[in-house]
Amino acid sequence: MMPILLKWLRRLSHLLGFETADSFPPGHPYERTRWNGAYFDIASDVKPEQMESRLCDAITNTPLVFGYITNPTPRMQRALLAVLEERMRLNRGRASELAALLVLAYESPHITEVIPGLRSVVESTHGYDMGDRARAVMAFLGSTQSPFDVIEMN
Repeated sequence: MMPILLKWLRRLSHLLGFETADSFPPGHPYERTRWNGAYFDIASDVKPEQMESRLCDAITNTPLVFGYITNPTPRMQRALLAVLEERMRLNRGRASELAALLVLAYESPHITEVIPGLRSVVESTHGYDMGDRARAVMAFLGSTQSPFDVIEMN
C-alpha cells in the first residue's frame, strides 16, 4: 500500500509543478534533451514550448549555461549561435569559450545539426586541443553565408 501511495504522491507533485523539470516529457520530439535543474528553475507543470523558451532565454542572457544542457534542441543551439556570432562580429571576448560549448554538445550522436557541415567540422578536429577545435568551429561559422538562415526540419 505504501509504495502505491508514494508513487501517487510523486505523480501529483509533478503534475502540480512542485518539482523542477530537467527534461521534456516522454514522447516529445526532443525527449533526449536534458538540463541541470539547478541552473534552470522550470516547474514540472510548464508546457514544453515554454520550457524551451525559458531555456533559450537563459542561454541568451547567460550563454555559459548552454554547457549544462545535453542534446540541446536546434532552437537552443541557435540561441547560443546568436551570442557567439555577436561576440565574433564585435570582437568581444570569450567567443572561443562559447564555440567550445558547441563542440562539446556535438560530441553527442543524438544532437540535431542546425548548420549543415557543423558536425563534420567537429568530427574532423577530434583529438585536437579544445582551443583548436573551437577556433575551427569559429572559422567554419565565419565562412558560412549566415549561420542563422537555417530552416528547422523535423
